[in-house]
Amino acid sequence: MNNKEVLQHSGIKTNNKNHSARGNIMLIIAALIWGTSFVAQSVGMEYVGPFTFNAVRSFIGSAALVPFIFLFDRIGFSPKKMNRTEKLFLIKGGVICGFIVFAASSLQQIGIKYTTAGKAGFLTALYIVILPIIGLFLKKRSGFNVYIAVVIAVCGMYLLCIKKESVSLNYGDIMVIGCAFFYSLHIIVIDYFAPKTDCVRLSCIQFLINGIISSVFMFIFEKPDLNFIIAARVPILYSGLLSSGIAFTFQIIAQRYTKPVVASLLMSLESVFAVLAGWLVLKEVLSMRELFGCILIFAAVILAQLPLEGILPFLIKFNLFNKMPFFNKRVKTKNENIPKDKIQ
Repeated sequence: MNNKEVLQHSGIKTNNKNHSARGNIMLIIAALIWGTSFVAQSVGMEYVGPFTFNAVRSFIGSAALVPFIFLFDRIGFSPKKMNRTEKLFLIKGGVICGFIVFAASSLQQIGIKYTTAGKAGFLTALYIVILPIIGLFLKKRSGFNVYIAVVIAVCGMYLLCIKKESVSLNYGDIMVIGCAFFYSLHIIVIDYFAPKTDCVRLSCIQFLINGIISSVFMFIFEKPDLNFIIAARVPILYSGLLSSGIAFTFQIIAQRYTKPVVASLLMSLESVFAVLAGWLVLKEVLSMRELFGCILIFAAVILAQLPLEGILPFLIKFNLFNKMPFFNKRVKTKNENIPKDKIQ
């Protein structure tokens, strides 16, 4: 079976609205799981180190997907037998994703040790702003609203992370911001591989690779103790089965039908769920300054995803660009393709 037949058999990259809606729902569920998982990760760090936590949860997540692979093969949900080229493509994608997830999850897990679950959730959501910046290097320009969103997000990050008496980022905050960068890369890589291969197998391989790399770092930098791992079994199982096994697999499947930008917007809801979970379970309380920072970051997240052609008619109608010569040329170019009835 060639690539085209596999895509047709799997229903990949279809324009069907039902599939698109299904993908969006899966991403929202994934965001809910990830948001609440920040609490589990925070609690787990009281017993084990970050590499131990990630190693165990990744192996659990990978193992949990094996029965589903056999089940989907049996009921015909998975693409039929792959040839050698397709298998190599699958393995390549799984290995690349595994390395990226290792970097992202390790930085996040280390950062959570030094910051709150709520703050970690909002800082992780910065990937939605980082994505367009990476797009510049890939020769994919974004609208001016995205760059405004970047400025707003930086202001929000300042209020959320930097105290009045200090002008430096917390160590944990820096780690989580680094995590956001690698999750941006993960979204881009998934967008490339997911439509062309078996999503469940891809997810299984990426967590197997993540578990192997985390284990190496675990034995080098930590002293794993089985008793402490057992003591942390609840947060590890929650993160392994739900966050790794289910949520990431939902992301990979959903990105068959959802554009990366829309996917990142829906997944960024994890920041809201993280704050709510931290407040309800860990009794975390943010100051007014930090709450305002969260609001700015979330506003930047929304602004970055607004369609430029929907914003321009509004700005032009009320002459909001008259004193902004920097944007005049760009607006004029964009306005040429906008119907007059939408501007007036």
